[in-house]
Amino acid sequence: MTLCDEVHAVGLYGPRGAGIAERDGVMDRISVVTATLAKGFGVGGGYIASSSPLIDAVRSFAPGFIFTTSLNPPLAAAARASVAYLKVHPELRDQHQERAAQLKKLLREAGLPVMPSQTHIVPIFIGNAALCKRISDELLYTHGIYAQPINYPTVPKGEERLRFTPSPFHSDSMMSHLVSSLQRVLGELGTDEMRSRYAQYMQRHNDTTKVL
Repeated sequence: MTLCDEVHAVGLYGPRGAGIAERDGVMDRISVVTATLAKGFGVGGGYIASSSPLIDAVRSFAPGFIFTTSLNPPLAAAARASVAYLKVHPELRDQHQERAAQLKKLLREAGLPVMPSQTHIVPIFIGNAALCKRISDELLYTHGIYAQPINYPTVPKGEERLRFTPSPFHSDSMMSHLVSSLQRVLGELGTDEMRSRYAQYMQRHNDTTKVL
C-alpha cells in the first residue's frame, strides 16, 4: 500500500487540481490519499480517499474518525462547490505558480535568505525560534504582514523559518511591500548567527543536491 499526503497540494497541482500524484501521472499507484478541504480549497475539514473496503474499515475502527464531529451541511456544500470550481479552472493553478515563482525571484534579487523550494511554499530562513517569533511580530504590527513562524517540531531546531504562500491574487505591489519590509526588519533584527546558519544550511543543501 502507498499512502500519499496531499494536504498542501489538492486544488493547487494537477490538471484538475487532484494534487501531486495527478500532476506526476501516478494516481493509479496510490492506495490512500489524505488531504484537507482548507488551504487550496479554502474551506475547512479534511478527508481520505481510497477503496470502499478500506474506507469502511476506517469508518468502523479508527478512533480518530469515530470521535470526530462530521462537517456541517453548509461547510460540506461550500467544499463541494470549491472542488467543482477548481477542477475546471486550471488557469488559477497557472497563476498561482507564476506568483510563487515571482516572489522567489524578488526575494533572491533582494539578497534575502530564501530557502530552496520546488513548491508554492516560499520559506525565509531565520534559524532561531525566539528571533523567528520576534520578526513575525514586527512584520505584523509594524508592516501589516502576517507570516507565521515555523518552529520545531515542524522543522528541525536551528532551521526555524517564516513561510509565505502567495495566492493568484497577490499583486506585484504587495510583493514589493513584502520584500522591502523583510529587508528593513531583517536589517534591524537579523544577526550574524542567523546569516552564518543560513550559509551552513545552503552549503548542506548544495552538497545534497550534488549527491542526488
